Amino acid sequence: MQLPLYQVDAFTSRRFAGNPAAVCPLERWLPDDVMQSIAAENNLAETAFFVPRGEDFELRWFTPAIEVDLCGHATLATGFVLMTELEPERRRAVFHTRSGPLTVVRDGPRLTMDFPAQPPLPIAPPPGLIEALGARPIGVLLACDTYLVAVFERAAEVRALRPDLAAIARLDYFGVSVTAPGTDADADVDFVSRFFAPARGVPEDPVTGSSHCRLVPLWAERLGKRELRARQVSARSGELACQLDGDRVRMSGDAVLVISGTLHL
Repeated sequence: MQLPLYQVDAFTSRRFAGNPAAVCPLERWLPDDVMQSIAAENNLAETAFFVPRGEDFELRWFTPAIEVDLCGHATLATGFVLMTELEPERRRAVFHTRSGPLTVVRDGPRLTMDFPAQPPLPIAPPPGLIEALGARPIGVLLACDTYLVAVFERAAEVRALRPDLAAIARLDYFGVSVTAPGTDADADVDFVSRFFAPARGVPEDPVTGSSHCRLVPLWAERLGKRELRARQVSARSGELACQLDGDRVRMSGDAVLVISGTLHL
């Protein structure tokens, strides 16, 4: 069996920046273990697989280690492949996922995604978190019982973090976001962030769309504004234009094709 396979850098207009995702269009689902093996072979933060469902599509995402419930950058990459490589006349796609229907709309060179908001709530720092981060945040929040958000005072602190990834992996949470308002060299954006999920096969994710389902409600409330500009300050870096609309978060970003080829099974 031969299948098309694409690699797209998401949330960037430059190749070799943003977050790379593999996208594999299918006519029908492959066995789960085969899709997991493909994701492990790709060894990217996410590999997205999608199949037709009438005028819409079903979409699933795999890290090198597990299938996940929600992924932003691989959804953006999938919309990009669909609307540029496969169906260039298409301007809107609905993807049915574990997290409900997700819409991607083409708006000029950019794509805009509609995702569920996941507002985090304040908690006491869990045991081991401060030691794992190597720094003390000014606040800690939790969303969906499994995603930690550590808030720092300045963007430079987020950039300077050198967390103990093995210690983060031992925490009983899916992943940890670290975030701060836009200050210092990042004063041109509203907030910055980084995201770590080493126990799920993603030591540090370059640009994490799904984490902004939690970060946008947080900063919208703190900054008193619904439209926000965000930068994920990983080594590859990436930028998002975000909007909070009730219980939904809209995220816009660029994408660029890096690799297209054939997967041999």
